[in-house]
Amino acid sequence: MDANDVLALGLGVTPPWKLVGQRLDTTVQPNRLHIEIAADRGALFPCPVCGKACKAHDFAEFTWRHLNFFQHHCFITAKVPRTDCPGHGVLRIKVPWAREGSRFTLLFEQVAIMLVREMPVLAAARIIGITDQRLWRIVEHYVGQAVQRLDLTRVKAIGLDETAAKRGQTYVTVFIDLDAKDKPVVFVTPGRGKDTVARFKAFLVEHGGSPGRIAEVVCDMSGAFLAAVGETFENAAVTVDWFHVVQMFTKAVDDVRRVEAKSSKLPKALRWAVLKRADGRLTEAQAEALAELEASDLFTAIAWRIKEMLRWIRKADGIQAARWRITHFLRHASQLLADEAILAPVRKALASFENHLERILQRWSSNHSNARLEGLNGLFQAARARARGYRNTTTFATMIYLLAAPLGDFFQSI
Repeated sequence: MDANDVLALGLGVTPPWKLVGQRLDTTVQPNRLHIEIAADRGALFPCPVCGKACKAHDFAEFTWRHLNFFQHHCFITAKVPRTDCPGHGVLRIKVPWAREGSRFTLLFEQVAIMLVREMPVLAAARIIGITDQRLWRIVEHYVGQAVQRLDLTRVKAIGLDETAAKRGQTYVTVFIDLDAKDKPVVFVTPGRGKDTVARFKAFLVEHGGSPGRIAEVVCDMSGAFLAAVGETFENAAVTVDWFHVVQMFTKAVDDVRRVEAKSSKLPKALRWAVLKRADGRLTEAQAEALAELEASDLFTAIAWRIKEMLRWIRKADGIQAARWRITHFLRHASQLLADEAILAPVRKALASFENHLERILQRWSSNHSNARLEGLNGLFQAARARARGYRNTTTFATMIYLLAAPLGDFFQSI
């Protein structure tokens, strides 16, 4: 087996194509290995529509970037024919080593996708030696094709949540399949609110799903989400996920802390400590700050004690036990709050809690763990890290799909 045969084997070149030459250009850095591929004179080529073997009508030369050959950048050049098919006319054929319209080989694009799954796009682009814009186009193509192949015929329970795509008021809303053990994301769309639910319904139908089969929807307490879900999925029970309940009270505690800090001296390291669980991963300084807070009569301490009582509620064994604990929680919280103006954020959180009580209690009747939605936060952070430097919500959504959607084999249809 000579050098050409070895290179042809590595490139996956099959008849009528063969490797006819190679040239190493050392005048540029990094050096470039140019590989020439050609077909035998008089060879027949399949029509790109019907596959019928046809004669070549004419040729045009194209070049594709391939995987590096050792430390050298590698490029493949070939004269690609247009076939003259009796039934479909003159059309450019598809080459077996690259997808139609791309100037990269399939192997190059496979490696690019693998790198993007493990590191930020900008870093991956530097490693393989192309611009991040060109790499984004590769990723968006394959992710887009894979999303089109998603099968949602068995989806019957969904969770939805919104997240900021970047600073400001730019959001995406993510829908997950609550029954999926792995890769739960099924739809990502720009924006938040009622329109996103309508878009998901259309997407669900396009991919074999049925709004009538959706038996449960888990979401936050957004009025727009709840109204849209009620109109769109009439057979679904709506559960307010516990993560957002805790998040609502945590924000209320932080709002009280901000106001009180202007007039009273608060324990050091309290700013971040109140955002965490009392038994969570705290630094030594944060643990000391919470201990000092708990022993104080500060308004922030009152707000924090109310928030921490949620953990007692969450441990209830069933819906009746949860209802009993919530009744005591609301009574005790009302006694602690009195009429102090500074505690208004906590009173507002309690009012929302009571308003959505039945949907919150649905958590104890649901067969789905709210931990799935809590885990979305980690997903969003990972997607932002991979999409570092992204320019719009499309790239952010693409990265969420890439990391957490059941996209299967990207190259199965090539």
